[in-house]
Amino acid sequence: MAEPEQPEQPSTARMIDFWLGGAHHFPVDVAAARAFEEAYGPCAAIFRDLRDFLGRAVGAVAEAGIDGFLVFGAGLPTQGNVHEVATSATVLYTDVDPVTIRLGQRILAGSDRAGYGYGDATDIGTVDPAQLHRFVPGWGRRPVGVVFLGLAAFLDDETLARTLDELYDAVAPGSFLAFDFDSEELAGHPQALAMMGPQFRMRSPASFAPLLGRWVPTAEGIVPVARWRPRGAPAAVPDAFHGGLAGKPAG
Repeated sequence: MAEPEQPEQPSTARMIDFWLGGAHHFPVDVAAARAFEEAYGPCAAIFRDLRDFLGRAVGAVAEAGIDGFLVFGAGLPTQGNVHEVATSATVLYTDVDPVTIRLGQRILAGSDRAGYGYGDATDIGTVDPAQLHRFVPGWGRRPVGVVFLGLAAFLDDETLARTLDELYDAVAPGSFLAFDFDSEELAGHPQALAMMGPQFRMRSPASFAPLLGRWVPTAEGIVPVARWRPRGAPAAVPDAFHGGLAGKPAG
């Protein structure tokens, strides 16, 4: 299969791949990652911690008996992503960036448990029904896991609340939502914050909680991701991201 074209613009997904030590990024992504670190500081440990949170949340959902996952804003399906954690589950990764989608499809070529396609979290109708049926069987009838990481910072409150409410309506009772959001920690690094663009939004746990709507957080609540069901001592990283797991109650 031909290599994807060299993109002209960096991608957050590929920058994260670089920070995670992956191999699916381009020089433009490395340059952007290093420029951000000059303004903020080292990022690799923060994103390793965020990926560890993803693994713990997905593991908890799988332990609840759920074997189908829909992932929005998926980035690259490597370095401990959902199908590598929930090894008995099927997974549909989605994104809106065409280069990331092509890379994801290339990485997953030949997999019978995971697929990759276009999907805009703010419009669930953009997800290919055939892919949804294949990789998240029983969608709307059986409990599923929805992964919603790395997206909240780029949605205003109204759009985020509507999106999460529509997802709640779309899934069956017993389903779970893994979520995160950027904390206000980045406000202490104005040069780095300026790099995020005008759409970037930081939130406190108190301001994020109402946006979950009918989703019910687990007992841990909304906490820095390093402190959500840590295995051992929480990672010593800045509280750049908060998150948690929320459910749609059964019955």
